[in-house]
Amino acid sequence: MKYTIGYDIGSSSVKIALVETNSNRKMAVISEPHEEMPILAIKANWAEQDPEMWWQHLCVGTQRILSENNVNANQILAIGISYQMHGLVVLDKNKALLRDSIIWCDSRAVAIGEKAAQDIGEEKFGTRLFNAPGNFTASKLKWVKDNEPHIYEKIAYYMLPGDFIAYKFTGEIATTINGLSEGMLWDFKEKKVANWLLDYYGIDNSLTPPCVNNFDDQGQVNAQAAAQSGLLEGIPLRYRAGDQPNNALALNILKPGEVAATGGTSGVLFAVSDRNSSKEFYRVNHFAHVNYTPEQPLIGTLLCVNGAGIQYSWLRKMANHTDFNTMNSLAEKVPIGSEGLINLPFGNGAERMLNNKTPGAQFSNLNLNQHQQGHLFRSALEGIAFSFAYGMEIMQKDALNINVIRAGNDNLFRSKIFADTVASLIGQPIEIYNTTGAVGAARAAGVGYNGLEEYSQSISSIDRMSEILPQKEASLYRLAYDKWKIELKSKLENLKVEL
Repeated sequence: MKYTIGYDIGSSSVKIALVETNSNRKMAVISEPHEEMPILAIKANWAEQDPEMWWQHLCVGTQRILSENNVNANQILAIGISYQMHGLVVLDKNKALLRDSIIWCDSRAVAIGEKAAQDIGEEKFGTRLFNAPGNFTASKLKWVKDNEPHIYEKIAYYMLPGDFIAYKFTGEIATTINGLSEGMLWDFKEKKVANWLLDYYGIDNSLTPPCVNNFDDQGQVNAQAAAQSGLLEGIPLRYRAGDQPNNALALNILKPGEVAATGGTSGVLFAVSDRNSSKEFYRVNHFAHVNYTPEQPLIGTLLCVNGAGIQYSWLRKMANHTDFNTMNSLAEKVPIGSEGLINLPFGNGAERMLNNKTPGAQFSNLNLNQHQQGHLFRSALEGIAFSFAYGMEIMQKDALNINVIRAGNDNLFRSKIFADTVASLIGQPIEIYNTTGAVGAARAAGVGYNGLEEYSQSISSIDRMSEILPQKEASLYRLAYDKWKIELKSKLENLKVEL
């Protein structure tokens, strides 16, 4: 029996999956380490990690998953990598790390991106980057140039986190088009590296790695990586992508009109299109999808809701660690609309879809004689679902067609209230798939052998679990949602007054 192995390099852990090649079936998934990896925050709003830590946990986890499943290294055909997006890793001419990685949730470069947007102008960055320069990899590299010139002058290569892991496996330094697009380093109009943005930042163009295709051979495991990881020398690396495009691939979201919905700590909507323009550069992001090519430029539009599952987890802690099933059962006894109780779930930092405002999390219209725990639980689930619907409206106003929505079988979509509310408000079914990012990366490593069309058909038959249909009481959901939007509008207007 032969396998592909997939890695999902997150900021909390490294997830590893084994997939049987012929059937595409998941054989095993593990996470390493058991506790969350540390994030170094020297100053407020900073977030850094040592890339060697990612590699060390990857090696320990690889040996563990092979041992626990009695798989020999000679049974592994190929490697796939998914990774935390937007981070910055810098190496010197000897390919040694110069500093810890500035990771995705670090916001030190916000002002740099804002000034770049103002200087460059929306007409240029909108048509070329499909995004404002923002707090992405290019802006983080500019921060290093301005604030750590002694490090910048030694940089020979900059890269994304997944590019570093690929280098550790193969000894070869490269990136991908979709990786560059995550860092605001790809010009969609010219279909080449956005050297004009690097020029604006005063960054040497030669520091950009060469590009490889997502699904082609990207090097082979070298002797050092084999000794450290337990894999065999010569195994090909055949796939890499950022975590959100990869999650979309794992959910079989590959064609225009298809949308991936993820309901974890934060919520994500990822819609695929073949668009060549947009009116939204601030509330959503546009990236090259995993199957983007200059000839077939498929774009993934990403909308993030920071205040999603973290709100429900917070409530669980406040309820003395009541389990989620108990919370859901109590919530289901409460009617749609939570009898007037309204929740805004935005307590996890600035919300990009709200123009980077931070309204905070709150319950409104609380009646101490009427509302019980179940009301709090239902109101929280509805508030998160309403924020998903609000994000979907933003996407649709930006002329995105939505034909198919697929979601992972994660915490939020396991809740009938949450799933029914989202489906009823958007007015179409949601297909539920049982998969993970690491499994998607492992399967993608085999795409080059079998092709994307065969991959898509196989995944649909294996992973699809169920379908959530819009409910008959759609008007009740809509009434509750309209009241929620009034509350949100009032809160945002009050924020303006406070400012």
